[in-house]
Amino acid sequence: MAVDLAATPTTNVRVQACGDAHLGNFGGFATPERRIVFDVNDLDETLPAPWEWDVKRLATSFVLACRDNGLHKGVAEDAVLSCIRSYREHMAAFSEMCALDLWYVKLDPETLLVGEKDASIRARVERRIAEESTRSALDYDFPRLTDATGEQVKIRDQPPTIYHLRGQDHARFDALLRESFSRYRSTLPESRRVLLDRYEIRDTAFKVVGVGSVGTVCGVMLLMASAKDPLFLQVKEARASVLEAYAGSSVYASRGQRVVMGYLLMQSASDIFLGWTTSARGRHFYIRQLRDAKIKPRTETFGSPEFVRFADWCGHSLARSHARSGEPAMISGYLGRSDAFDAALAKFCTAYAEQTEKDYEIVRKAARAGRIKVLIEKR
Repeated sequence: MAVDLAATPTTNVRVQACGDAHLGNFGGFATPERRIVFDVNDLDETLPAPWEWDVKRLATSFVLACRDNGLHKGVAEDAVLSCIRSYREHMAAFSEMCALDLWYVKLDPETLLVGEKDASIRARVERRIAEESTRSALDYDFPRLTDATGEQVKIRDQPPTIYHLRGQDHARFDALLRESFSRYRSTLPESRRVLLDRYEIRDTAFKVVGVGSVGTVCGVMLLMASAKDPLFLQVKEARASVLEAYAGSSVYASRGQRVVMGYLLMQSASDIFLGWTTSARGRHFYIRQLRDAKIKPRTETFGSPEFVRFADWCGHSLARSHARSGEPAMISGYLGRSDAFDAALAKFCTAYAEQTEKDYEIVRKAARAGRIKVLIEKR
């Protein structure tokens, strides 16, 4: 989509863009103060770029998700308009705020559920938040992710997503993560290093990541401060952003640092262990906690009310992220007060979603005919 968006007109107003702002990359997580907030979650492709690119990708993803759930086209239209209207209206509100007040804005459950009249949506959101808020690494993640043999604790193999490589492959992988970890420590604030130094690495394992990161190195590290004090870190390889060919190269030599700076600029609160590193052989990584009360919305179960409400939240969140690093007054001035922008962008998103489905069907037919090779993962 970056190739297509690069050819479309923009206002030339840049923000710290997500680069992959689809609805699956938004959700809840715990702040350092242990409060649940709603925000963008995946920033592997983040880079300064036109704000329109994120908005178009996010809104288009709602059209495709609604269609994938078998919902009427009117539902998709309502969701897209909800997303774009929320972005436009909240950008207007942010444009009138003091810079410091804007930086303090967090989308917590109380903010998102203001005026929510659907009791079922409110109940489901509050139940998910209550479940995640009470799950600690010791009580929830530790039993699920580890096996203990005597005094030795190891990460539990859970193929095809988490597993130990065999023989020398594991030895090399383990050495890569440990060697990179020592460099990572220096990118943390000194106070975080004091905390990190309480932990000792006990085990490492390979982790299979999402479609967009296939072919990259990703690992899980188990660290322990004591027998009942675990810390799980994810080490994820960072490549050049897909936007760099069209929006310009990153100012950071480290691709991991590019990602980390994107998190710090776009999220209202970021993981206290967020940092970056580079291996001796030049691989770039960023590191953060593996799971920290993360709430991934189950969009595959959404109907019309859920999609419309979730679209509103995503538009609100994206506007806040863009306003922090961009010029909210200029963006808001362009968007205006009417719904003209909303309607125009909704037409673009519908057309783009239709082309996406046509392209997918061409690929599927080519795979069935044997013209392209497709590997099916066996679970």
